[in-house]
Amino acid sequence: MHYQHDKSGTRLPISLDPTSNGEYCPIPLTAAERKSNRLALDIAAGNARKLNLERRQFLVSLSGAASSLLAMNTAFAARGLTGGYFQLPPESQLDTDAAYSALGKREFIFDVQGHYVPPSIAAERKAECVDKAEPVTREYMACLGADDFIKDVFLDSDTDMMVLSFVPSEAENEPLTIQEAAATREIVAKMENSRARLLLHGRVNPNQDGDIQRMDELAENYGVVAWKCYTQWGPDGNGFYLTDDVGIEFVENARRLGVKNIAIHKGIPFGPRSYEHSRCVDIGPIAKRFPDVNFLIYHSGWVPGQPEGPYDPEREEGLDGLINSVKNAGLGKHSNVYAELGSTWRGLMRDPDSAAHGLSKLIMHLGEDNILWGTDSIWYGSPQDQILAFRSFQISDQLQTSYGYQAITDQIRAKIFGLNAVKPYKINMTEILQHADADGISAAQADYRNQPDPHYLTRGPKTRRDFLQLLKMSGNGP
Repeated sequence: MHYQHDKSGTRLPISLDPTSNGEYCPIPLTAAERKSNRLALDIAAGNARKLNLERRQFLVSLSGAASSLLAMNTAFAARGLTGGYFQLPPESQLDTDAAYSALGKREFIFDVQGHYVPPSIAAERKAECVDKAEPVTREYMACLGADDFIKDVFLDSDTDMMVLSFVPSEAENEPLTIQEAAATREIVAKMENSRARLLLHGRVNPNQDGDIQRMDELAENYGVVAWKCYTQWGPDGNGFYLTDDVGIEFVENARRLGVKNIAIHKGIPFGPRSYEHSRCVDIGPIAKRFPDVNFLIYHSGWVPGQPEGPYDPEREEGLDGLINSVKNAGLGKHSNVYAELGSTWRGLMRDPDSAAHGLSKLIMHLGEDNILWGTDSIWYGSPQDQILAFRSFQISDQLQTSYGYQAITDQIRAKIFGLNAVKPYKINMTEILQHADADGISAAQADYRNQPDPHYLTRGPKTRRDFLQLLKMSGNGP
């Protein structure tokens, strides 16, 4: 089965499953992950009986989430994976106050990488999709309407704001156009002044004819807050570096238009042909050349399936590749380069050792102010499982001592969850929070909390077969 559930259809609140974002082949669950899921279901059944609740009622509570995270600790430790862990008091499994103290919302959460599908397509296909048992195709993704997006992001998670991003594509074959993205923003905005909740990227493939010229329209007509590009993609199958002539022209045009945030997909290679340009070797040099531009490195150079270990100054892949590019350019901490965690954290949280090394390396070498929260949702369903896992994750004492890592404090979490993104995106926190307290999303959240009904579904491909099917539908591109 594609989802982690028992025979009655129960799904866990923390999604340990092989789902990918459609840009990489799903990675099957390890023995430790399968054991964690089984243990979490068993614990949930027992705890529900103790509290005289249905198992579904228990799993919807924060104690249900705490039980899943503590089960992960047990399963991972049994396999010797103890570099990181989820720091929760044992009583949080049964005590709602203890669970809320550990996992309850307390941060401003600004997710800088969200994805969605066209509402125009969703409306006409919605009824047809209801009965589909296996949501693995791009057609199914197209069924998801604005109500699904709002529920996943703003009702079933603690997310306060999101940036709606884009995937690489030829201009005439965009799965989500800027017009449709703007329409989605307007749907959210109509919920009683909720416009500030959703911001827009502008997709630019500098190596595609007309894209650089089109930037003027994106800036003037759609109010984009950043540009999204994929250096490993091109209409002819060839990528580029930002230090190439076409990359420099792109950055200079962004400066001219006054939208000085450039979000760059790095890592998650689309295949052998794109591998070279998926590396971060151009990031340090381009950031040094343009110090007034913010370079937001989506996925932080992470390569699915490759473990993250201690910092390696010779490595050109993964998170080390990004760190080395920045350091070799003489930029160091607190530069104009930001590491973003979309898909990266979701992959790392399946391996507590990689998670501990990965997060710690970024904090140590780029700085705790230069890491941005992103989830790549709604490919992974609601981002709440990622939020709860990050909210409770901690670095082991052993790794702190051995490598000079620091503990993840509440202050560091708050920065990564949202405060760091305030600077490049020029967010007025006071104004945003005032609006959020009284807008339509806030009202919907208050009503929804009386009877929450999260689905705990993930939406992307979950097997190699699913991935190849999606790849074929996408013209053998991401």
